[in-house]
Amino acid sequence: MLDARQIEYEITEHEPVYTSEQASGVINQPIDSGAKSLLLKADNDFVLAVLPGGKKLSSKKLKDFLGLKKSRFATPQEVKEIMGCETGACYPLGRIVGIKTIVDNALLENGEISFNPGLHDKTIRLKSRDYLLIAGAETTDISE
Repeated sequence: MLDARQIEYEITEHEPVYTSEQASGVINQPIDSGAKSLLLKADNDFVLAVLPGGKKLSSKKLKDFLGLKKSRFATPQEVKEIMGCETGACYPLGRIVGIKTIVDNALLENGEISFNPGLHDKTIRLKSRDYLLIAGAETTDISE
């Protein structure tokens, strides 16, 4: 997708990481430039919430923004079925699998973002504006 749209990016291979803190350390980037992608079951659909690695999701803000009655984190099995990857390796591009993506405004403040491309041992870094071009995401405040 990035190559097809002629978007510049950098890919780094590293030891497997499973948390935002670990990823920040191995790629030597601020934790909040790392995209934490969380798959949620939102009422009857799935939604991908993307926020800075050092922040926590505000379920209330997400529910209010989407007009939801209930939401929960996807199970590891649902993550595998929907995203095709393991928990902790979700990529911030829900449009690839046909689900809505909501991005926290704070993630875009650094000018670039880093994220796992569905694998624990690779990280992609690109400019925030390029990410928004390909993500097809809505942006709002969903972190606390």
